[in-house]
Amino acid sequence: MNVLVIEDDSRIASFIEKGLRAEGYVTELAGSVREALVYVVTRVQDDFDLVLLDLGLPDGSGEEVLVRLRETGSGLPVIVLTARGEVVDKVRGLELGANDYITKPFAFDELLARMRVALRSATQPAAQELVVGDLRLDLLSKVAWRAGRRIDLAPREWALLELFMRYPTHVLSRTRILSRVWEFGYEPGSNVVDVYVGYLRRKLNRPGLAPLIQTVRGAGYRLVAP
Repeated sequence: MNVLVIEDDSRIASFIEKGLRAEGYVTELAGSVREALVYVVTRVQDDFDLVLLDLGLPDGSGEEVLVRLRETGSGLPVIVLTARGEVVDKVRGLELGANDYITKPFAFDELLARMRVALRSATQPAAQELVVGDLRLDLLSKVAWRAGRRIDLAPREWALLELFMRYPTHVLSRTRILSRVWEFGYEPGSNVVDVYVGYLRRKLNRPGLAPLIQTVRGAGYRLVAP
């Protein structure tokens, strides 16, 4: 899971980053409104699963970042981490679109628990399956079906297919796939993504049916609806 930490206090930012990385999260840091807005415009929706947002930033309020994010239509979970503990501040943050609001100082275990709740709420599907065209993925049995034919998948293949099906038509870079499916343990130059995409293609492709996974030269891969 990828987390964007928007925090200008270097000690707090370092504490959060070290703790999250120890728990297996991938983190990136923005220390100002200007830096955070660059992420919102260019990367945040496709590259992150959750945002931790401080409100007291050196060049403005984190509320500006929250408002801009919600104006894009993004439902990305946002947890506010701030010293502003008044009820009026909490109500305003939640009304602007925050999923949760934690005041400093905070217990790290509580932060982790609230992150898990926010992530679970954001990714909980309305049904217990994902469907793209004639491809269906059962999230309980971890079995795929294409045009009515069952496809058994190894754990990494299933995780890779789930990622593609949650972001159909999106170009997913090899780096992003590594961080989502493998999280850590492979160098960025590893060809493990290409190998597993090959495995997945061979299982998904059927005679007379259009290929589902496209290679986007120099960028990565994407799943297209047949």
